[in-house]
Formats: sequence, structure tokens, C-alpha cells
Amino acid sequence: MARACEITGKSTQVGGRYSNRVRATQYNPTGKVRRKANLQKRRIYVSELGKTVIVDISMKGLKTIKKNGAFATLKKAKII
Repeated sequence: MARACEITGKSTQVGGRYSNRVRATQYNPTGKVRRKANLQKRRIYVSELGKTVIVDISMKGLKTIKKNGAFATLKKAKII
């Protein structure tokens, strides 16, 4: 299974590189690149349950937890 954020669902994306040189790209080849999400393994304490949950989460997911609260966010994502 691919690494993905358990809250937002973010995972890797395939994108294109580009050359700064407008002409003569045969000397400066470009191609596809895999861009990875900023995933971190974090221990999050849920005070309503009184226990700690370990999640693989992106920074956007951490901001969501900070805004909405750990219990509500993890419950919506069906982690707890």
C-alpha cells in the first residue's frame, strides 16, 4: 500500500520537470518526477479516550487537527 496521509488522503503525485533553457533541450533532458507528500509519523494524545494514537499524517493534516481537535478529526477520518 502506498504511503498516504490518514486524515487528508494526500500521497505521491507525478509531475513534470521543465528546462530553464528554452532551446536545445536535448542537452538538458527533462522528464517525470515523483513528488512526495510531507508525511510524518506522529503520536497524538486524545484526551476524550485517554490514550495516544500513532498516525502517519501530513502537515496539512496536523493543521486540521489543531483547528478542529484531535477527537473530532480522527473520528471523521474513521481512525478511532
